[in-house]
Formats: sequence, structure tokens, C-alpha cells
Amino acid sequence: MQTITSKTIVFITGAFVGKNCWNEWENYFQKKGYKTITPAWPHKDASPETLRNRQPDAGIASIRLAALTSYFEKIIKEMPEKPILIGHSMGGLIIQILMQRNIAAAGVAIHSVPPLGVFTFKPSFYKASWGPLGFFTSTKNSFLMSFKQWQYAFTNGMNCEEQTNAYYNFAVPESKLLVRDGLSKAAKVDFKKPHDPLLLISGNTDHFIPASLNYSNFKKYKNKSSVTDYKDFPGRNHYVLGMPTWKEEAAYIAEWIEEL
Repeated sequence: MQTITSKTIVFITGAFVGKNCWNEWENYFQKKGYKTITPAWPHKDASPETLRNRQPDAGIASIRLAALTSYFEKIIKEMPEKPILIGHSMGGLIIQILMQRNIAAAGVAIHSVPPLGVFTFKPSFYKASWGPLGFFTSTKNSFLMSFKQWQYAFTNGMNCEEQTNAYYNFAVPESKLLVRDGLSKAAKVDFKKPHDPLLLISGNTDHFIPASLNYSNFKKYKNKSSVTDYKDFPGRNHYVLGMPTWKEEAAYIAEWIEEL
């Protein structure tokens, strides 16, 4: 098994939330001696409140998956060493794609949006994703989850005060085209191709990205010479990064990296 010497972590934010969702994670890994970088998405370098007040936002509406992936690839290639990548949701999918390009030392995809060809029949997935896909609405306008949609897709199982605080602190508008790109060749992964170590993490109460979908994603990887690991955490919804239990995931990831 290869040894990971990199001490740089790049956090890749998912859709529908601001990059501040990683603030506690950055502090945690910095205390462990890592340098952390959390690049803002294009058109999203502002607070969630500011971005919500701009809704609808034509700049955000224009974001596409291929361009977003290339944006992060450029940032990573300019670093002095191959970093460790940690991403959530759409950020997890971007990591899976970037791991194919041999630019990272290791990758962790948390509740990853599935690559092309990985699907589920779970009704919760379709209920949570129907609004963001924005069919029969203009793609020139960005999409902002209503609080009710947020409660179902991100914070199910939490009390109303926790859901409200999470929405106010993190929810941002999103590109409908980006969400649809998850069903396109832009989301393609070659599961037979060798890659650096990759860990996929799921949560068994996630409505948006069910654990069974993450497991199917994991099982698609076929290259036996590459490290591909999977871990499911009970009681985690899609808001996993901000749940009171987030340190358990962070600690597991830190240990996984150290053991490589």
C-alpha cells in the first residue's frame, strides 16, 4: 500500500451550499498539521446570505460540470505537491472525476453524487432531485431550494430550529444545468482505470444521495491494484458536514489517510 506524504488538503464544496460548510473541517485538519484550501466556486465567492439575496443569479445559472471540474483541476495542478481531495455531494463527484487524471495523492468523496451510469430506484432520490433539475423552467435562472425542499433533501430527521439555522447559514442558489450535467458524459468515470486511493462515505438516512446509491458507486470500481474503500455512517443525512457528529467522519478520514 502506498504511503501518503502530502500535507495539503483541498476541500471541494458540493451544490446548494456555500464553501463555509467546511470551516470546522478546515480547523480540524489544520490542527493535525495539514494546510487546507477551500476554493469558492465561480460566481459563489460571497456569503450564503448574499448569494440568496442575488437570486435569481445568471452567473450561478451558467455553471456547468465540465467547466467546474476543469476549474478545480487548474487550481490543483498549480500546487507544489499533489494534494488530498475531500469533497461532498457534487464535490464528491468532481473528486471521482479528478482522481482519473492523476493529479491527487488521495481522494475522499462524502455522499457523492453518482457518476454517469450509477443509479437507484429509491423514491427519496427522485423526490429530492426533481426540483433542482428544474425541468419545464428556464435554465437562465438559478434554482434556490425552498425551506421545505431543504428540510427533505438535506436536513431530514433534525428538529426545525436546527434545520432553520442550517438553511440560513449554508443554503445557496444553484445551476439547473449543473445538476442536469450529472446525467451527461461530463459525469463519466472509467471504473476500470487505475487511480490513487479513494474513500467513499455514505449515510443511511440521506434522502438526496441514499447509502445504497453510494455503495453501488463504490462497487463499480474494478481496478484491483487501486485502493478503493467504503464506509457507511448510521444516522447521517445530506447535511452530514454540519451535523453534531461531523467529527466522527473527520477522524475516520484522518485515520484512513494516515494508514495509507
